[in-house]
Amino acid sequence: MRYSIYFTHPQSAKLTELGSQWLGRSAFSNDSLAHPHLNEFEPAHLHSITEDARRYGFHATMKPPFHLAEGKSQEDAKAAFSAFAKQTSAFTIEGLAPNFLGKFLALTPTQPSDQLNGLAAQCIKQFDHLRAPLSEQDIERRRKANLTPQQDAYMLEWGYPYIFKHFHFHMTLSKRLEEEAERKALQAAAEDHFKPVIHQPISISHLALCVEPEAGAPFQVIEIRPLEGQVA
Repeated sequence: MRYSIYFTHPQSAKLTELGSQWLGRSAFSNDSLAHPHLNEFEPAHLHSITEDARRYGFHATMKPPFHLAEGKSQEDAKAAFSAFAKQTSAFTIEGLAPNFLGKFLALTPTQPSDQLNGLAAQCIKQFDHLRAPLSEQDIERRRKANLTPQQDAYMLEWGYPYIFKHFHFHMTLSKRLEEEAERKALQAAAEDHFKPVIHQPISISHLALCVEPEAGAPFQVIEIRPLEGQVA
């Protein structure tokens, strides 16, 4: 069983609705959803290229998946999550848009945001007391990605290499796509599908505590909380 902290809007929000439809699954209800009909992409094709992302649900990772440390329980995780949400302030970023990170498509910020990067760094640090150390197998698996010395140090100290200065906020929409024509077509389809919510200010107003009940199982939202801290 692993836990994670995600950014997502509530289940009824338009961003969540469109993202869940795109992936074909709700991380809130764990229900399968019908994929949209997109230009050049039949639902079966979209189902194939969203398989990995669908298991994790529509989200942006703030604290990557971790096993609980010895002596910690789900109730401890819930308590820490609730306290963090109550003391953390919501804010707004300039917008999201579909872009490629390498060869996979994701919704990413239209402009850099120090507040967004700061929130991710806070999540890494504030929830780390809940995290069990990585196993030797996990460490070796991560090192196959040819980590930089700093990424390797982050992995050993914090359990994940792509954090702090290596963090890139993203809401994954596809697997790696090798053909440039397919990438361009998918990006255009995402621009159309997410048109009601992209290229406009968007609130970073909620976080979700999620669980992977067993290895390989879909991640599910345990609870979602608004960020209620006072703005300085």
